[in-house]
Amino acid sequence: MADRTVFDSPSRQSTSSPSNNNPASINHRSSFAENLRHSPRAQRHPSFTQAAVQELLNHPPVPKIGDPRFAGRDWRQIHVGELVQETDIHWCELDTDVERATKALIESGPPNVILIRETPDDVTACDSFDYNDLNAYLLVVLGLANPDEEQKETYSQLASKAREHVPIPLRDVITLAKKEPLTTLSESEDLSKAVEIFGSGVHRILVCKPGTTTVVGILSQLKLVKFLWDNGSSFPAIDQLYPTILRDLNIGAQQAIAINGDKPLTEALQLMSNEGLTSIAVVDNAANVVGNISTADTKLLTHTSSLPLLQSSCIHFISVILSERGIGDGKDSFPVFHVNPYSTLAHTVAKLVATRSHRMWVVESASPSPSAPATPSLGYASVVQQPSGGGSVPPSPSFPAVSAAALPGARISGRLTGVITLSDILNLFARTTGLNPMDPNESRARRRRSSSASVRPSMDSSRGDYLDTIREMNQNNLKNIFQYRGLSMRTNNSSELEVEYKKTREIMTRPGAKFQTLLQDLLPDGGKQGMRELKWVNQDFSPPK
Repeated sequence: MADRTVFDSPSRQSTSSPSNNNPASINHRSSFAENLRHSPRAQRHPSFTQAAVQELLNHPPVPKIGDPRFAGRDWRQIHVGELVQETDIHWCELDTDVERATKALIESGPPNVILIRETPDDVTACDSFDYNDLNAYLLVVLGLANPDEEQKETYSQLASKAREHVPIPLRDVITLAKKEPLTTLSESEDLSKAVEIFGSGVHRILVCKPGTTTVVGILSQLKLVKFLWDNGSSFPAIDQLYPTILRDLNIGAQQAIAINGDKPLTEALQLMSNEGLTSIAVVDNAANVVGNISTADTKLLTHTSSLPLLQSSCIHFISVILSERGIGDGKDSFPVFHVNPYSTLAHTVAKLVATRSHRMWVVESASPSPSAPATPSLGYASVVQQPSGGGSVPPSPSFPAVSAAALPGARISGRLTGVITLSDILNLFARTTGLNPMDPNESRARRRRSSSASVRPSMDSSRGDYLDTIREMNQNNLKNIFQYRGLSMRTNNSSELEVEYKKTREIMTRPGAKFQTLLQDLLPDGGKQGMRELKWVNQDFSPPK
């Protein structure tokens, strides 16, 4: 069952890494570099030097010169039909088998959706098939779905047919995933309507001929954000927001669901399906972001030869994703799926557009100095190229023992504290220009409520581990403060310990000047983060035993 790990700012998550009793595995623990050493990427020179990549990340490209067609026009008066093309539409029928539909989905590319119609002559969509549907279908075939009691027989029959290579029509699988209903707009509607809908949490709009249900194009959140970014100079109301840092805009969620890199890939797939997510962050044992897995990555799992990947860890799958992306793009890939509170909106949007992502993970970062770039320094390139210690390097095993405990996550990114999505950005654009979108968090809550039955086992199974982690953190912080106060937790006098515990708890809840001075001396950020964490862990405090 997938563990549902929720990171609340400014929490810290810590989980133990799996043990390995094989001395050879311990001596030659695979790093990202060893993991990819024998891939085709290892035979190519990087397209950019590490310095060039760092410069690109610190100073992302400015918006392009706007399309002259839109110069001088109010973006709210541009019709949605001007942004879409019929070539983006790819059809399948309800009776099309899943294998053919999957092939069409992979080959069609963006906007990563196949529209479903009843017959080949129809021009009206009755449903859609995307990577969320594919992920849900794979979980059913693998026996990892969590159906309701009345659905168990149906799921069992689907899994049996798949194992026996019996063609399964789309009509039997399009209800497996939890997804939003189709949303349509007339091509004559202006962009303000699309921004308002997208800012309310809808991810995709079918654009139709006026007064009909004939689909003439597909408008996605990403396509609209890219349009507004590329033509920002033509839209001053939005363009003026780009230099503002995320902290001042107060957008995004202060809670993010992530998975530890040591967890099996199947748990990540379950988590995305159960929570109605298109991607999740992969973190190390200190909650530092080390990668990203999306439902679109399930296309790497559609061949029989790739089935062993399902038994691998999330960390291993990330290395496969980067390798395949490098082969497809002809250059090395770098994980840039994170920003920090001091990143500008321009920096965030540039990353979203460049990586074609729907969300950026927000990681903690100390306040930048005037001379420092407003973005964390990424160390992934140096990690990939980092030589291993010792002489010869043994061949990488089929499932390398990469552990989240061994990853330099703090240098790769930073500790996960939240997430910012395309919905959040478009919601900001809508509110800034006088529109009234719904809170995108309500859409997220609806998706999770719709899958509450399947999520519940996951939540219950992880609650014990989660509370154990919190208590361990509490104990460590309590021990440090006891030592600072010259006390010992190893006393035989339980009443004395209880008194000192209450005093220490009072210090943690309302730290005095002396304790603040200690933190300021010991911690690089002047104790601010330490104070926030100590207050936070106090919420689930248990007396020491």
